[in-house]
Amino acid sequence: MELRQLEYLLAVAEEASFTRAAARVHVAQPGVSAQIKQLERELGQDLFDRTGRSVTLTAAGEAVLPFARAALAATRGAREVTEELAELQRGQLAMGMVTGCGGIGVPDLLAAFHDQHPGVEIRLSEDASDKLIDAVNGGSLDLALIGRSGPPAPRLERRMITDQAIVAAVAPGSRFAGGSQITLAALAELPLICLPRGTGLRSALDDACAAARLTPQVAFEAGDPKILAELARRGLGVAILPEQSIETAAGSLHGIEIVRPRLRGRIELVWRAQGPVSPAARALIGAATEFFSAVAPSERR
Repeated sequence: MELRQLEYLLAVAEEASFTRAAARVHVAQPGVSAQIKQLERELGQDLFDRTGRSVTLTAAGEAVLPFARAALAATRGAREVTEELAELQRGQLAMGMVTGCGGIGVPDLLAAFHDQHPGVEIRLSEDASDKLIDAVNGGSLDLALIGRSGPPAPRLERRMITDQAIVAAVAPGSRFAGGSQITLAALAELPLICLPRGTGLRSALDDACAAARLTPQVAFEAGDPKILAELARRGLGVAILPEQSIETAAGSLHGIEIVRPRLRGRIELVWRAQGPVSPAARALIGAATEFFSAVAPSERR
């Protein structure tokens, strides 16, 4: 018994015709008929009733068909798993991350993944969230970490990675350093130090200001939260930062809660919901989900 005979058996059963089955498997019709006859001789039973206008399975054929399906499925599974292993040994993937999110542990994630899959080549790029979404949908990126303040990205699967408060950060000597809260309206009148447009934190600020019909006074923009923090520490304005950045600033900044409304910064891992996802990308998605779920709650709030 050969796998091709089982493939022909399945094709004839589903097409109810030797001619259509032959076209489906790209083999001449006499070749399909000969292989089915050979299979029937090996099993000692007729598998098809050929007396009618269409070909139908006999009782023996009905009994054999599930085993044929299982054997072919097992063969496909064996082929897929070996291809996946090969892909994980020498595959490639492209990952993007929103500007300013490097502090959430991306280097640690990629280092751990590289230790497990040293043959996989990883290309990492940084951009604004909207461009990352387009790149993932377009196929030039396999997955991306995006900042989200609005509706979920269309046509993408997603996992929440971080969700933390956005605060106003000032130098200890600032006249605002004694306060614990500041309204968005009051904040919009101050010189602000922000990430560029398109980043998650900046979008959260811009969207909230637009909803309140406010125009924020952005004095400085930089793609690295550490630079924003340093500019604020030197008294050049109020930095808009995730709460975690204040906690890691070693007391050099004072964080003020933004209220009416409160702002939150969210980072999501996204990948295509439809279409092919490479084994290497699936492995990194799984590794990222596990990695970020293990991050201490104080680092994710």
